[in-house]
Amino acid sequence: MPRMLDVSDEVRAEIGDEEAARLLAGESAPGSYDCTSCRTPGDSEQERTSTVLFIGDETAVLAFAHATCLPSQVVQVTEEQLQGAVRSIGAGGAESQQQPLPAQHTQQAQQAQHAQHAQEPHQSQQVADLVPEQAVLGVTSGLVLIQGELHPALVVEPTAPVARPGTFGSGDDFLPLLIEQGFMPLTELAAVPPVLHGWSVLLAAGQLHAVLQPNPSGGRPVAWWQAHQPLQVTDGWRAAANKHQQVLMFAAPVGSIGRQPREDLMRDALDKAAAGGKLVGAALPLAGI
Repeated sequence: MPRMLDVSDEVRAEIGDEEAARLLAGESAPGSYDCTSCRTPGDSEQERTSTVLFIGDETAVLAFAHATCLPSQVVQVTEEQLQGAVRSIGAGGAESQQQPLPAQHTQQAQQAQHAQHAQEPHQSQQVADLVPEQAVLGVTSGLVLIQGELHPALVVEPTAPVARPGTFGSGDDFLPLLIEQGFMPLTELAAVPPVLHGWSVLLAAGQLHAVLQPNPSGGRPVAWWQAHQPLQVTDGWRAAANKHQQVLMFAAPVGSIGRQPREDLMRDALDKAAAGGKLVGAALPLAGI
């Protein structure tokens, strides 16, 4: 039975016209699926569905999402991330479909079960190439209340001062570098910061994979921050991201926020950093939007 699938030109270019035709005809696309963004069930026979192709160094995974959650697109990830997602799918015990695609692409429905941790921010430390000698970023996810509504947020804080690339001084240019990229200085969290177009947050298979920024050379976005292992988020955080179709990213210099065990403490730390002129922020769309 024909499927209500959206296959973008860039996805079609990767998988080929023949495979795209098979998908649209329903020969190689599942009827029901779990949305790779919001993790709720979808039905490609009854509602518009986007094809999302995650490409690693050697293989690729074709996933499906509600068209209202994500547009059809190609997302570049590391091979380690891709294999980790595939392993998590298998570990969840969900049924999946696998089918060879051109260039050794693998098709697999994205399904996984994730632990729930209510009202507790999730934290991860990863490496980002912000300075010649790699700086370590702490990334915390949590819900932030602004104007009576909960918004999904990422709080980024390096573990040491960040020097401007090519310099070796003792100063901290972390916030100036982000402001140059379009992040806004914040003195309070009274309103949602403006959208920073070109940047986005990659949420796939219900987990946080990366923060993407425009490619200086043009073409597909590149990772500004990338998780070595997908970062778990709560069901509430994921639902809020799906509702708003964006994530608020806040950044502060080392020592401004700290590792807070609860969301209310994280909010207090954000308010203090903003009042002290040590906070920037922006609203980042979900990847590809």
